[in-house]
Amino acid sequence: MNTSFGLLSTYPPTQCGIAAFAGALSTALSAAAGVDRVGVVRVVDSPTFTDRPEVIAHLQAGAAGSAEVAAAALDRHDVVIVNHEYGIYDGTDGAGVLEVLRRLRSPSITVLHTVLRRPTAHQREVLETVAALAGAVVVTTEAARARLHETSTIDPAKVHVVPHGALVQPAIRTVSSSGEPMVLTWGLLGPGKGVEWAIAGMREVRHLSPRPRYVISGQTHPKVLAEEGESYRLGLYKKVRAFGVADLVRFERSYADPSALARLVDRADVVVLPYDTTEQVSSGVLHEAVAAGKPVIATPFPHAADLLGTGAGVLVPHRDGAAIGSALKRLLTDPDLVAGMRAEGLRRTAGADWATVASRYAALAEALPAASKA
Repeated sequence: MNTSFGLLSTYPPTQCGIAAFAGALSTALSAAAGVDRVGVVRVVDSPTFTDRPEVIAHLQAGAAGSAEVAAAALDRHDVVIVNHEYGIYDGTDGAGVLEVLRRLRSPSITVLHTVLRRPTAHQREVLETVAALAGAVVVTTEAARARLHETSTIDPAKVHVVPHGALVQPAIRTVSSSGEPMVLTWGLLGPGKGVEWAIAGMREVRHLSPRPRYVISGQTHPKVLAEEGESYRLGLYKKVRAFGVADLVRFERSYADPSALARLVDRADVVVLPYDTTEQVSSGVLHEAVAAGKPVIATPFPHAADLLGTGAGVLVPHRDGAAIGSALKRLLTDPDLVAGMRAEGLRRTAGADWATVASRYAALAEALPAASKA
């Protein structure tokens, strides 16, 4: 018997990491064996339109009756997958999602994208209630599972690790006509991304031959743009000039679709993730980069420490441009080191393509008790 899936999440054309995750998972599930159909309830802040046929309803922040409509739409499916992150739902610490979850009659799988090291009492209460209402809980890394065990009372037997998922691309390596190495950071921009430290690091490699180019790809995060405008990006422009690397740094302000992003990542020689955060237990950008065989320089946020710690990349201290520059110099001048990192990265991410990840969600759904569905 084929299984139908309802999916509650931010969703394209919304531009955020969880929306990208949901879009990729929806596509992979739709193509998976044993899956009948996928219907998406898209989480939005205001009335919106999408022509995507899989979007069957919206959960609008603060709208009367929206939670009831969302739950009813999701309940038309055998199993519901809920993407959870505090900031995408309304209410204090995203507590508004509980109104939907309490109405669900179909069994559900909740994917936890954020597991805080020191949650407030209310954040912990919300997370534990979300987990209690789910038939199964998924995290994408072992670091997240360990932290969840340390900081919550969620039953460990209920928690499953399913990796993030990554695109599998044929080897279409595109070499720059100039022969200049490309250093890449991609994703939505905003305070905390630490891009200023990578810009500072470019000072250490400006005398290499051929000279590397640093591409910073991505729009400003929509919520940052609404609250702070382009102040962070404008600050980065000033850093580029102050550090004397204007001829080495290029900004690409587009939000790349999956195929364009795959081509961009393929051209990169090194990926830099200089995040200021010490909290991030799951990073889709990191997973995509390592699965693409790219050597990564990253600060030691939990997912990076776990994935790169066995040799798939280089960990550098937070807020340390000189350390980033030193690591860049090593990777741009030592092909044997890069080859070893590529091999280790591909080993660590084997079996994490989206098709395999979707099959694991389908298998997890099969194992859920169906008693809660009328």
